[in-house]
Amino acid sequence: MINLFENATQKNVMFDELSEGASVQANQHLIVRNGEAIVLDPGGHKIYAKLFAEAFELIGGAELKYIFVSHQDPDIVAAINGWLMTTSATAWGSELWLRFIPHFGVDELVVDRLRGIPDEGMLLDLGGTELKIIPAHFLHSSGNHQIYDTVSKILYTGDMGASIGQSYSVVEDFDAHIQYMEGFHRRYMPSSRAIKIWANTVRQLDIAAIAPQHGAVFGTPEMSQRFIDWAESLDCGADLMNDSWPIP
Repeated sequence: MINLFENATQKNVMFDELSEGASVQANQHLIVRNGEAIVLDPGGHKIYAKLFAEAFELIGGAELKYIFVSHQDPDIVAAINGWLMTTSATAWGSELWLRFIPHFGVDELVVDRLRGIPDEGMLLDLGGTELKIIPAHFLHSSGNHQIYDTVSKILYTGDMGASIGQSYSVVEDFDAHIQYMEGFHRRYMPSSRAIKIWANTVRQLDIAAIAPQHGAVFGTPEMSQRFIDWAESLDCGADLMNDSWPIP
């Protein structure tokens, strides 16, 4: 568990050690502010009990108000039914995925608390201050959003910024870190145009840190901007494809 931000009324925490075995490493994020809390990308069944226990130890007497799912992947949302059945929280995810997420076993008793985020994003009030839900479509999901916390100025980017295989939790040497990001982004991100649209969008924000859903955090404004600049210049996905596939 890593404390990303804390003041008198708020705490932003990252859980980065709960995934194990054959599962891809994934971060889960928690924001607690003025008696209300949100869990970001709560993950799959194997980590549900551990994350639930650790999150509520930190939440204490606060209310878990929201569950945010950036997109539809199982490492993001597979345990959503457990969260909805054991809390009164409302879950928010792209409206494109509302009829797909129930295939993870969402009970009819709680499915009405699974709410849709419009393509253009929206605002959520957490403890009297806004969270901005920012469009990040096709990065890497066709219905994909990120959260910008206006208090800590942390941008939670889901799979954008993901790194695999590094041994540290905070990026200190950006050039050395590229090797852990490059393969993932070239394969999982669909095109440089999608990334350029994202970069133009998030440059309008005052970013203190970027916190992905896999791997290490870009913990300063300078590192965050270096990541945005690097990603914007990357050829990926369809940019790297030939005109046809070979037939097996």
